[in-house]
Amino acid sequence: MATALRAVPEPLASGTKLIEQNEEFKTKFDKYSFAFQHKLAGHPVFELSRLMELAQETQSTRPADLYYDAGTIDVNQRWDKTPRPEFSARDAPEYAAVLKECMAELQEFTGLNLDRVMKVQEVILFITSPKRLTTYHIDRECSLLLQIQGDKHISIFDRNDREVLSEEEIERFWSVDHNAPRYKPELQHHATVYELRPGNGVHIPVNCPHWVQNGNNISVSLNVNFQYRDTMRANLYRLNFVLRKMGLQPTPPGASPAKDKVKSVAVLPLVWAKNISRGRKPWA
Repeated sequence: MATALRAVPEPLASGTKLIEQNEEFKTKFDKYSFAFQHKLAGHPVFELSRLMELAQETQSTRPADLYYDAGTIDVNQRWDKTPRPEFSARDAPEYAAVLKECMAELQEFTGLNLDRVMKVQEVILFITSPKRLTTYHIDRECSLLLQIQGDKHISIFDRNDREVLSEEEIERFWSVDHNAPRYKPELQHHATVYELRPGNGVHIPVNCPHWVQNGNNISVSLNVNFQYRDTMRANLYRLNFVLRKMGLQPTPPGASPAKDKVKSVAVLPLVWAKNISRGRKPWA
């Protein structure tokens, strides 16, 4: 069973860096995955007794922030096919100080002005049962996964590897189906496999395919992530999805900057209409 809890925590020791800086934050961030070290393992706010107390509060006061399922048996299993068991959570964590500090350190390490580029930021805590498998998928978020307790292996693929992740799969992901990417076991050797133990972390760029195999233990992991304000990537894939449905062969994003600009503007009325139909602001 896996439980995902959006978190809000008490601060750690004043002046303590949570993440150990390395040069790859400058050279690889949101391009390629890479490993790093952190200092959250062993902190009392991540002890299971504390997390279970918080889970009970979350279930009673913010049930939408508590997600759980019975796990997967197939790395290619769809999210919407995962069974939801009866589950009496005894709480879920709230760790905003950690989120704030991690984002401050990330800004320092990468040189990005996160206030300008971030649309949404959040921290999610995963409590995972022994041997639990997290199915193959891609995310719209840019993530740091920090292992707190237990161990697991995560396989991360290059999002630019078109054998692994086709243009059609990315287009469907951004347009109509978050389960669009399909795991190809014969290409597993294309993945970089990271062993995560307490104190280890890994960066997962936007849209990099990945799947996770938990060890023979209860695992606690913290995912610190954000979505970009810039919608060009998403809008280009959405328009290409429509063009492909019309029988055309659209130019992939990045192949022609001039075409990308024109297409990004052209798709805006469709995106605005979709948002309005869902009761959102047009630019949401």
